[in-house]
Amino acid sequence: MRLKHGGGVALALGVPVAFAAAGTSQGESAEFLLLTQIAVLILVGRLLGEGMQRIGQPAVIGPLLGGVLLGPSFFGLFWPHAQHAIFPHDAHQMSMINAVAQLGILMLLLLAGMQTDFGLIKRVRRAALSTSICGIALPFACGFLLGESLPESILPKQEYRLITALFLGTALSISSVKVVAVVVREMNFARRNLGQIILATAIIDDTVGWIIIAVTLSLAARGAIDLKSVGASVLGTVLFLIVSFTLGRRIVFAVIRWTNDYFVSESAVVTAILLLMAGMALTTQFIGVHTVLGAFVAGILIGESPILTREINEQLGGLTTGLFMPVFFGISGLTADLTILRDPMLLELTVGLILIASIGKFSGAFAGAYWGGLKRREALALGCAMNARGATEVIVASIGLSMGVLTQNLYTLIVTMAMITTMIMPPTLRWTLNRVPMTPEEKARLEKEDMEKREFVPGLERLLLAVDDSANGTLAARLAGLIAGTRGMPVTVLQENVAVATRHVRDTLRGAAALGRPHERAKNSESRPPAVDVTTRTQKSLSAEAVAREANRGYDLLMIGRDPVRGAAGEFHEDVSHLAAGFEGPVAVVSALGVHTQDAAHAGFNILVPITGSAVSRSGAEMAVVLASATHSPLTILYVVAQSRRATTMGLLGARRREQEAVLKDIMQVADQNGVRVRTAVRANTDPAKAILNLAERGKHNLIVMGVSRRPGRTLSFGEVAAAVLQDSERSLLFVAS
Repeated sequence: MRLKHGGGVALALGVPVAFAAAGTSQGESAEFLLLTQIAVLILVGRLLGEGMQRIGQPAVIGPLLGGVLLGPSFFGLFWPHAQHAIFPHDAHQMSMINAVAQLGILMLLLLAGMQTDFGLIKRVRRAALSTSICGIALPFACGFLLGESLPESILPKQEYRLITALFLGTALSISSVKVVAVVVREMNFARRNLGQIILATAIIDDTVGWIIIAVTLSLAARGAIDLKSVGASVLGTVLFLIVSFTLGRRIVFAVIRWTNDYFVSESAVVTAILLLMAGMALTTQFIGVHTVLGAFVAGILIGESPILTREINEQLGGLTTGLFMPVFFGISGLTADLTILRDPMLLELTVGLILIASIGKFSGAFAGAYWGGLKRREALALGCAMNARGATEVIVASIGLSMGVLTQNLYTLIVTMAMITTMIMPPTLRWTLNRVPMTPEEKARLEKEDMEKREFVPGLERLLLAVDDSANGTLAARLAGLIAGTRGMPVTVLQENVAVATRHVRDTLRGAAALGRPHERAKNSESRPPAVDVTTRTQKSLSAEAVAREANRGYDLLMIGRDPVRGAAGEFHEDVSHLAAGFEGPVAVVSALGVHTQDAAHAGFNILVPITGSAVSRSGAEMAVVLASATHSPLTILYVVAQSRRATTMGLLGARRREQEAVLKDIMQVADQNGVRVRTAVRANTDPAKAILNLAERGKHNLIVMGVSRRPGRTLSFGEVAAAVLQDSERSLLFVAS
């Protein structure tokens, strides 16, 4: 049987309608109906969101459009009995689903804050700030003037006109960073210069917007505007932001780290994040500013936490996207009644609102981008990008409606404007971005970033250091500090309970970390990585069990520095093997020899790194380049070719030569990107260990860095070549098993 138009909707909703009717007729609890409502909103929102994405529209439109279709505009118009059965006009029932929606607002803002990248703003601040300021000021003024000229019939109360005008100006002026980010990333423009400016501008828009919203909401809560109330709102917001980004940042970092390190139950960090969000939201509510600002700022601080993992981001993002987003936007759409647009005056007002919003935002952003130094095509793209409203405006309108400063009609107009401007943005932005050429400097930067994605060191986020008070421990702390300092990686030190030695290692590590910032960044202090956070955990004795317990807290590299390193037969000492056995990830072992036995904390470096063309040897070379860059030390790359009897023909010899050139060129590119000048040497058809040790002696190298592979077995082993170097070397060693 072929269904008539609209029959598919009826079929999809038939089961929920039957359940809802059965539940109410049998006196079932309100929770039954709540679950039905949530299920319907999730189902319809997901299906429509999927459809929107397939036609090139942001997925956020799906739940909002789903709510509109499920509301009085369509579903209630064609099947009112079913619509009222699922979404009855009962105050108690509506308060339950609205509570879920309000929690959804906080979760959406938490996630938006966590995805805010202020480092990006610093890199492109001139154009982004100029675009954002003009892009907010002009449409805000237009919206405010429109609010002041609205007919009295559309206002909730005449005395609320000023606050309503502020709400309208805010709704017209702010862009949705989530919608902008989706389109920019979809077009592979997120790493382009213009793409970064677009994202940074949207971030500033969102941040400034929520501050404006918080102030406006606090004024609306007081019911009137005077100098005292304005001053109290502004002062409360400023004080909250100052405390949050100073003392609050440290508290948030400490809470997340402490929870991650000491709780063993599942998803403990997620619980801590939700409690932090609730605490900051309640704080803003207490000082008279709306909870939305607290949730957003909490997200920003949580997102900057150095140990926040991708898994935690995905857990929160999945919960928000899968549950809270479709419920909130679905309820927002349900509240909008598009049947009011049959009134010619309201239809004209809606069209005017869309035109004012689009022209005002485009003109302001275009002018700001042009004044910020961008070319006309780039400014055109920015103007189109900033015209997306999406989630932000819907949240603003929902709060305004709940506080009584927006009427139902005005709320519907704002939601309609948000939907249409959001749907207009993607095709116009795609059209303009495709006409922006790539500059040579931009191409070079993108090539560098592509190379870093394949590298070992840029992937490190948190280091674990297991050391004693020997020269090996001091040198390991120094090397760990230099590596961590390049990217502001937090380091945890496991050390035997010797207070003086603990302070010495910590001071050595921090001193090295301060130097571990690449010299090419020194000219711009704002681009330097953050200071290294050092945590020291004293142990009665270093053991595999202690390492394993700490490793469960999440680390990317274990660096071992303890005495002795070598056993009686020249192999790794059993204590080193035991420590390495407690860690499943990459391991680095340090042996201080030569000049570093006397002054491991300060003696200079002359680095030799042997490579073979394998991935593990490349990891060692990357580590050597980072150390050379941080300390301005000389670096020699030795390409070692093992003994072979096969390469006798000219063809094989030529292939080997081309292979050597390719391997050396690859490492040279890494060195060039880090500002390191290197020497190269090639040793073919010889014993690799002897070649390494001979060149180390002739070149007066005092640190050999070797990328190695970890062999299976109870005893730590990196292969025959590493074992021979460990046994016979008189120079300090750093083995990196990636």
